[in-house]
Amino acid sequence: MTSFLLPAATLWQRELVRFWRQKSRVLSVVASPLIFWLLIGYGSNDLARYYSGTLVLTVMFSAIFSTISIIEDRREGFLLSMLVSPAPRTSLVLGKILGSATLGWIQGLLLLVFAPLAGVTISLAAFLPVVAAMFLISFTLTGLGFAIAWKMDSTAAFHGIMMLLLVPMWMVSGALFPMATAHGVVKTLMWANPLTYSVSLLNFTLGLPNAVPEPGLSLIVTIATGLALLLLSGMLAAQKSSRSSA
Repeated sequence: MTSFLLPAATLWQRELVRFWRQKSRVLSVVASPLIFWLLIGYGSNDLARYYSGTLVLTVMFSAIFSTISIIEDRREGFLLSMLVSPAPRTSLVLGKILGSATLGWIQGLLLLVFAPLAGVTISLAAFLPVVAAMFLISFTLTGLGFAIAWKMDSTAAFHGIMMLLLVPMWMVSGALFPMATAHGVVKTLMWANPLTYSVSLLNFTLGLPNAVPEPGLSLIVTIATGLALLLLSGMLAAQKSSRSSA
């Protein structure tokens, strides 16, 4: 068990140390969604409607920036040394994902300060479910970023692909408009989009309307998606390790 947990904890700590050395990332990741939320929210006179979507957007931006470190680690040779170590591949992947997910979670928590501005009151009883849901969403989005970054050699190409994939996912997740008002292909895409369930789960924990799909299903889908992406990332790392050894 120690051989599994120690590498994961070490990589988790490394991601946090790297982040605190780049404090400008906090401002860029939190400020962009905040400005977007204020402009859209005030423009529609409904800040509450877009609040959960803005939290998810903040976590999503963090996932994009944090998982770029995988490409940087490959260039610096750290990734190769990590792969040839005797530590289990899933442990190494878990440590990287947990580190980046923790950063996204922390930056999402910073945005909770603005909940009263949206008319959202988070009671002590609701606080734990909210922060737990945010971490689960951060873990899932970071897992997706990891799986994509693992196959990339260019940070510019990775950033472009992530934006091309994640922004449309976010737009049809219920963050901008509820599923009840969607029609045709868009509604089908919303049901098939894992991020729809994440936004619904967050709406439920925050006590906001539009918690559709229902909370139980949303929790199951979000957990299943996160675990599936962790396993996929572990498989990709194992394949890379085999080729490196060969």
